Order: sequence, then C-alpha cells, then structure tokens
Amino acid sequence: MRLKGKTAIITGAGSGIGQACAWAFAREGARVALVGRRRELLKQTAAQIQRDALVCEGDVSKVNDVRRVVSQAVQRFGGVEVLVNSAAVLHAGTAETQSDEEWDETFSVNVRGLWLMSREVIPLMRKAGGGSIINLSSALGLMGGRSRAAYSASKGAVTALTKSMALDLAPEQIRVNCICPGIVETELVADFIRNAPDPELAKKRRTELHPLGRFGQPSDIAHMAVYLASDESVWVTGAAMPVDGGYLAGKA
Repeated sequence: MRLKGKTAIITGAGSGIGQACAWAFAREGARVALVGRRRELLKQTAAQIQRDALVCEGDVSKVNDVRRVVSQAVQRFGGVEVLVNSAAVLHAGTAETQSDEEWDETFSVNVRGLWLMSREVIPLMRKAGGGSIINLSSALGLMGGRSRAAYSASKGAVTALTKSMALDLAPEQIRVNCICPGIVETELVADFIRNAPDPELAKKRRTELHPLGRFGQPSDIAHMAVYLASDESVWVTGAAMPVDGGYLAGKA
C-alpha cells in the first residue's frame, strides 16, 4: 500500500497508460479521480477498481472543465496529493503535411491541458505541504521522430515544462517529473499499426527499435508512475525518466 492516504487525479484514465495508472494507484491504496472525455470508458475503469474511484468527465484543454473536475475531486476526497497528466493525442504528419487542426489539437491537449491541470492543483498541493506531479512525455520528447512533427514538438514542450515547474515548485516540496515511454501497446499505437499499408511489417520494424524485443505495456509505465507518486521518490524532481525497452540507448 505504497500510496495509502493519497488522492490522485489521473487524466486520460479511460484507456491505455492512464487506465493502467489508475489500476496501479488503486491497488497501492490511493483514492483516484478518473478524468477523460469518454464517460463510458471511465465508468469501466472505475468498475474494475471497485473502491474510492470517482468518474470526472471533462476535456483537459478547457478551463471550465478542468476547474470542475478538480473541484469534484476535492469535494469527494478533501484534497489532492498527486496529479498524473496522461491525456494525449497523436496525429501523424511532417511539418509540411500536418494540418492546422491537427497541430492545434495536439498542443491544446498535450501541453495546454497539462498546464491547466497542473495550475489548478498546485494551490491544493501547497496547502497539503507538498505533492507529486507526473507528466507523460515520450522518448520523442527527448529526440525527434519521422512523421511525428506535432507530437514530438508537444512532448518536447512537456519535458521542458516539467523541468521548469520542478525548479519553481521545489521550495514548496511539490515534485514534478515526467516519464518518457517508448512505443507502448495502447489504443493510439494499435490504430497506427492497423492503418499501415503492411501492419505486420510496421509492427515488426517498430518492435526492432526496442533492444528488449517488445513494445511496452501500459503497466510498465504505471510502475514508474507509482514510484514517482510514492514517498520512495521524495528526492526526485525535474527528472525525465525513459521507460522505453532500450529505445533511446539504441539511438545514442
């Protein structure tokens, strides 16, 4: 019960990494507020947790939604000690082919949403005497990627914002870190593989980028999130943690 007594808000909790974090946090004793745009998926996640799970439907890129979901969490649980910013979108494209709409949505959700959620919970963490903000960046937030112009740029912004927030908030014992996954088997990745001209070849080539020989599982990322949320990481802040099956090591 490494997170017993803590309340965590988890965005993107209806599927993928956010859902895995919700399950892992609940197993470790946390009370969890599940945030996402698809209520039915959030309800499914909550049903599987079966304890201290609050469904908060909302769009993290909208100020009023952010204020409402954080208020709901506080009303239910009394405060917030942990925030996991997992909500994200991914549109493939180069700087030339990316549409205006794709670019704007990517930054609206991946960067603005993370900033809005963080801004809303910081006063609550300050009141509690500290807290942990965990941002989901990407291996592509530390380096570029083909046909990932908007996504890589947005995750690079997440990594830099994480470090700036960590410096600003350290005197108040609010820790800010980000996790940088390699390719993880999520709904987003499955869609890209499925829509490739040769899905089997596309998966094989991407798997080969990871020296450990497989895609990551959402639970692989959730394990790191639990560590960063727990008191085991009280001297860790401003870190960008690769959890990538060796992907970045192979690029050195």
